[in-house]
Amino acid sequence: MMNIGLAYIKGSLPGFEDFGNLPTNIVKSNGLVNGIKAHKVLDGIIIPGGSIIEANSLGSDLEKELKKIASEGKFIIGICSGFQSLANQTDVGRKSPCPIIKKGIGLLDVDFSPLINNDRVEAYTKNDSFLTHKIKDNIRGFHSHTYGNIENNEIPIIYSKLRRANYSDVDSSVLSGVRNDDGNVIGTMIHGILDNNPLIVENVFNFLDATGETKKQIFEDNKKVKKVIKTELAINSGIAINYPVVINKGIVSTKKIANNDFSKSIHNSHNTCENNIPPTLMIGSTGSDSGKTFITTGIAGALTKKGFKVAILKVGPDVRDTIPALYLTKGKMEDFASIKIGHLGWMDIEETLKRVKKLDYDFVVIEGVMSVFTGLLNEKIPYSGVEIAISSNIPLLLVSGVNKGGIESAAIDLIAHSKILKEMGVNINGIILNKVYDMKIFNEIATFIENQTGVEEILAIPKIKLDERKTTPEVEINYDDFSLAALDTIEKYLDLETIIQMMPIPKFQGYLSFDEIKKYF
Repeated sequence: MMNIGLAYIKGSLPGFEDFGNLPTNIVKSNGLVNGIKAHKVLDGIIIPGGSIIEANSLGSDLEKELKKIASEGKFIIGICSGFQSLANQTDVGRKSPCPIIKKGIGLLDVDFSPLINNDRVEAYTKNDSFLTHKIKDNIRGFHSHTYGNIENNEIPIIYSKLRRANYSDVDSSVLSGVRNDDGNVIGTMIHGILDNNPLIVENVFNFLDATGETKKQIFEDNKKVKKVIKTELAINSGIAINYPVVINKGIVSTKKIANNDFSKSIHNSHNTCENNIPPTLMIGSTGSDSGKTFITTGIAGALTKKGFKVAILKVGPDVRDTIPALYLTKGKMEDFASIKIGHLGWMDIEETLKRVKKLDYDFVVIEGVMSVFTGLLNEKIPYSGVEIAISSNIPLLLVSGVNKGGIESAAIDLIAHSKILKEMGVNINGIILNKVYDMKIFNEIATFIENQTGVEEILAIPKIKLDERKTTPEVEINYDDFSLAALDTIEKYLDLETIIQMMPIPKFQGYLSFDEIKKYF
């Protein structure tokens, strides 16, 4: 028997990737595996990405076990935030007038500071390590980090080739992986490094001297771990995912959803619509800071809680915005998660819809980028959220935050956006005024918005008190606080059946030309 741990602690992303299907045991912050100290059970451990360092969630018990595992020559692999937790410190003070230092446990003599990157990357190696042995280049994976600048006193082993960093195009290579002197502790910023590179997984097996039977046992035990991970929302929340469910793709029985009357598993459902792309909705807005990420997270979580499998996508390259939802749902960051606009992003919408059709998702929720019109007059096609929506007949749930200009200004903004969107052929299936501070004013304005736009579903979400620094993916987010607040808010103030009815099956039908776009301006 061989046992490979996966750190399952608040802020971590155990479903974000498959980790080469290697983990056989969950390790919580108490440092125990089935009641036994981790170092006595495990042959190695993987610490996933997330917001572990921001949440200070590693815990002294797990820290002691990690140091013991390292001292015994067993392997530790830290990925992104897992890497940062092994380091000396991370400066999470982006957009702060002074550094904000979060301490790691010091197993790797490395410091981190802000560097934003959301590329799918290819990487190459320098120096040898058990993870990258006999591999020189073409290591594939992706970055999704805010604090990726590494000041290093360890042995560098991996460099990633970047096309974009800190919101600007670049052509550079940056350090993205190191090892300690003993060679058994490795940190890397590359997500998917174990999933996309079979030779690296084989190197882990070689480190463990794993035989064919042992490999088979590891993969079988990994299936059990994944089932356990998928039993609850977020980490140690106690919020169960209600399997099984009934669904006919494209024709959802909302009565059964409301009554929680689920008679068979979603994965065993067979119907005439089963080969369709799943029902899809885009969360668009009139501008940044409207609450798109918060609403996307809450809707995805509420659907997952009912037992549905939700694909969470982002228009444009900043996939960090999808991570709170993936933290809540234990969803995977797919290689089509970033919808391409211009040269930004990972995969165009036509190919994305083809890919999602082949998987067993029940719904697709897409978070827009900035305003739905941002980038519309760029001659690159497509370059905005509205162009993506039009191209594939994806309806909008249109959101505006009222915290800056007030409810009245938001209403006028929403009406103006809605009229042009409708002229362009976009279906607006609902409107949300977010961060509402006075429900009496909202109730008076809702009828006005409906009369002006023809949109029947005019919804309100009240202002929720959250720590601004710890609820913004751009800065120092605490995924646990943010995602659970989003779930609670959506369940309290929006009707899930109403949201589901907004979601038709999309179909790619082509982009508007630039000349067609200019007609509306």
